[in-house]
Amino acid sequence: MSELKALLFDVDGTLADTEKDGHRVAFNLAFKQAGLDWDWDAALYGELLAVTGGKERIKFYLDKFNTRFTKPADLDGFVKGLHASKTEFYTQLLAEGKIPLRSGVARLINEARQAGLRLAIATTTTPENVTALLTHTLGADSLNWFEVIAAGDSVPAKKPAPDIFTWALAKMKLQPNEAIAFEDSRNGILSSKAAGLKTIITVNGYTAKDDFSQAELVLDQMGDPLNVFRVIKGEVGHRTYLDLSLVKQVFYAG
Repeated sequence: MSELKALLFDVDGTLADTEKDGHRVAFNLAFKQAGLDWDWDAALYGELLAVTGGKERIKFYLDKFNTRFTKPADLDGFVKGLHASKTEFYTQLLAEGKIPLRSGVARLINEARQAGLRLAIATTTTPENVTALLTHTLGADSLNWFEVIAAGDSVPAKKPAPDIFTWALAKMKLQPNEAIAFEDSRNGILSSKAAGLKTIITVNGYTAKDDFSQAELVLDQMGDPLNVFRVIKGEVGHRTYLDLSLVKQVFYAG
């Protein structure tokens, strides 16, 4: 039987509810600063989340939702500049404490560290966003807790391709049957499962209706002793929040 050696975490929507009140807000601030009249409301942003990666999301918006906009000759440079501005605004929101970690995240990470398990990040968001989130929620030292931070353009093909998880596993010299993934979205689980990883899902407002039939466990949140989770799929026994014991139960089941 394979041994659980590592936990691989997605970031946006999994570690924190960053999408609606973080990235979306930062995108709109960047648009305003650039003199654009674009406004991504919560509903539109939910549709844009069909595409992973911020730069890719801007292009998707122009191709599908704002076709009247005259694209500049250097579209890639234009998009890159907008995205860089958005990242600055996002980092500012984090520094102001406006994007906390989701319930149970810090507890589970610390529990895993104390048990000697290895940790990694596997996300499509930029390395700068990951650094900002970890620093402003778990402290500057937390950057050293994660053996690998696979983020942004670490690989050319973003989720739902498995590349980011496969890359992280390779860097850690691990096989898929030695780790478990934590995700929140349809693209996320398609990526983790294609990489051969068992996966625990914690849904959010944007992903609650996604198809997670491939997941080993689906919860509304990781939860805490005084903020219990709701089980959407899977067996948890008497447990009321996601702790390392339940993670191991899920990993070793079947």
